[in-house]
Amino acid sequence: MTTKKYRPKDDQPSAEKTKNKKISAKSKPKSASSVIARSDDGTIQITLFISYLDIEKSRKEVVDELGKEIDVQGFRKGKAPAEKIIEKIPQNTLIEKTISKLLPKAFSSAVKEHKITPSVYPKFEVIKATDGEDWQVRAFTCELPEIELGDYKKEIKGSSKAKVIWTPSSAKDLKDSPDKEPTREEKEQEVLKILLEKVTVKIPKILTDEEVNSRLSRLLERIEKLGMNLESYLSSLGKTAEQLREEYRTQAESAIKLDFILTKIAENEGVKVTDTEIEAAIQASASTDPSLSEKLKNPDQKRLIETILKRRKVLDSLISL
Repeated sequence: MTTKKYRPKDDQPSAEKTKNKKISAKSKPKSASSVIARSDDGTIQITLFISYLDIEKSRKEVVDELGKEIDVQGFRKGKAPAEKIIEKIPQNTLIEKTISKLLPKAFSSAVKEHKITPSVYPKFEVIKATDGEDWQVRAFTCELPEIELGDYKKEIKGSSKAKVIWTPSSAKDLKDSPDKEPTREEKEQEVLKILLEKVTVKIPKILTDEEVNSRLSRLLERIEKLGMNLESYLSSLGKTAEQLREEYRTQAESAIKLDFILTKIAENEGVKVTDTEIEAAIQASASTDPSLSEKLKNPDQKRLIETILKRRKVLDSLISL
């Protein structure tokens, strides 16, 4: 479970960045264990108030656990007094491990209290950890965004009436052959473009940030394998880190939006995927990499494959309109 120290500062939703809150998260109402605030993009901010009595109990457990592995001069391992062990533990580590023992229960209680259904694992930020006082931790999450599909089929049908879908790469060929049938890839790109333009859905910033950070992490891994660093890579592209992040943000927003849209259409249309189809997809992947076979058979991976196949069926159906 992550806390503030593990999150890039620029990507942390903050009280200042969260607009139009319905409830202030700065002061604790009497008898409340948490307060909630919502931003326009769907991000949910929950401030958790954790009793200092619970903090003391949790901290003692942490000290006891860490003390078993900490060497303190003059004492046998695991036998040093708590105050000596605490001196050996970095403050950030003690706070992180203390609070992490309490967060699952505190967050679960807040979810029930405010009747929300989180769609993403929360990001946590410790905002107050003062001895002798209740601690405060901010949790950032979101629910599934509302999606207004509109008459997307009409839009796609209207576009498909055109015999030719113009793209820069095909301009010359189309000039020579104006009645040329669009390729499947061109049809697919046109459908995706229409869905992005015509379907209304707000993507919570927390989802975009998570995807951007994931893409950047994978990029850094690839760069390191090539024996390069980020600075030299960016220099070779003629881009700044900010420009690269913004490009990734645009790509991430489109990808996430399309995932939600296709999933919603699949739900509305009652699209089904059989176990046979899932197994066939697993076997197809295993044929190129045998080590994937067992990994793809666990329940989580099979659900992911089912979702991907549903989206593919939806896209095939839309292309044929």
